[in-house]
Amino acid sequence: MAKNKAAAQSTIGTNPERNRSHNRRVVLDVVRQWGPLGRMEISRYAHLSTQAVSNIVDDLVTDGLLIKLGRLRAGRGLPPIQFAVNPDGGMTAGIEVAADHIATLLVDIGGKVRAQRTKSLDRNDPATVLPAIRAEIAAARAQLAGTVPQLLGVGVVMPGPFDVDGMTSVGPTTLSGWLGFDAAAGLSDALGAPVTVDNDANAAAVGERLHGVARDLKTFCLIYFGRGLGLGIVIDGHPVRGARGNAGEIGHIPVARDGEPCSCGQRGCLEAYASVHALTGRLERAGIRNAAYADIERLHREGHPVVATWIRDAARYLAPQVAMLENLLDPEAIILGGALPTALLEDLVRAMEPLPLSVASRRNRSEARLLLGRTGRMTAALGAAALPLLETMTPRLDTARARAAELQDQENLIAG
Repeated sequence: MAKNKAAAQSTIGTNPERNRSHNRRVVLDVVRQWGPLGRMEISRYAHLSTQAVSNIVDDLVTDGLLIKLGRLRAGRGLPPIQFAVNPDGGMTAGIEVAADHIATLLVDIGGKVRAQRTKSLDRNDPATVLPAIRAEIAAARAQLAGTVPQLLGVGVVMPGPFDVDGMTSVGPTTLSGWLGFDAAAGLSDALGAPVTVDNDANAAAVGERLHGVARDLKTFCLIYFGRGLGLGIVIDGHPVRGARGNAGEIGHIPVARDGEPCSCGQRGCLEAYASVHALTGRLERAGIRNAAYADIERLHREGHPVVATWIRDAARYLAPQVAMLENLLDPEAIILGGALPTALLEDLVRAMEPLPLSVASRRNRSEARLLLGRTGRMTAALGAAALPLLETMTPRLDTARARAAELQDQENLIAG
């Protein structure tokens, strides 16, 4: 099947030697997304000189991150050697720390999930969670057969908001004992590996960007249904985290004056109406306790009135927020995903239509304003595993653009 390599044009390299580490990420990202490729193709898609690519590819082969696949038999002359990402060259661990469980994935640098585990939690404080994460990674590694790739890093995601005064430290999504705790440092010490920490919605957006419906999108939002409700924002291929990692706390936007109480201490928050917790709360009041994912899936399939009413109410409050996000950020699309069954999300999208008028309401628009995520219930853990890869592999396009602009200014100065 032919590969759509045109999208690789957005991956931009730079030639100066001082940006060599950046160029390594560019080359790895191009090969990961569009390989196998020869050096000339890598050079063209990465916007790097052939000599630079040749040197970088040789280094990456030596480091075990790329492998040679032989020569492509096509056309005249000596066929080019093809290179691909070495799936045994390294892997990352993705950890989602939720209020009641830990989800663990091991993902190789080719994007394949090598191991998957879920462990229930009775407590979610650091003293409990840190050793549990260490044990889960060890158990996941023990599941691997054959070659066990080196662990390049660990991504850990957890629900926000982080360290916010005035919001109560209780509720369905809260992790106890983490206020003021340096999660990245504590986890790095406990695991003996580099750790990247983010909130679950940001990680879910990264997961969809690398593995799901957002592969061809550069600017999008992901409305993430965990126990609560979060928003992952990706602008020009980069997650937007904010000054304290709390960008995207859409669940705590007030949408109803004097409305339902929210765990954050306010009333009428969006999360109080359009979240898994809000749905399970309604089911509990109807006598259905401890509804899990499979229960929600079954109840929706059976047309349970509580689920149907939740879909209607959630859609009523979500639709204006979709238009607001479109007007504020002008995304290519808004994605819905997380811990809700796909069929339920499909009905939720239908219930939100017609969406309010926004800048996304273009007459010539060919793509849908709302998309459904493809990475499923493990999307946050999958995104967590991708976080170290962003440091190892994925090019930082803002840096590349800044450097390109600097070089262009120098050229203009010389020409003038």
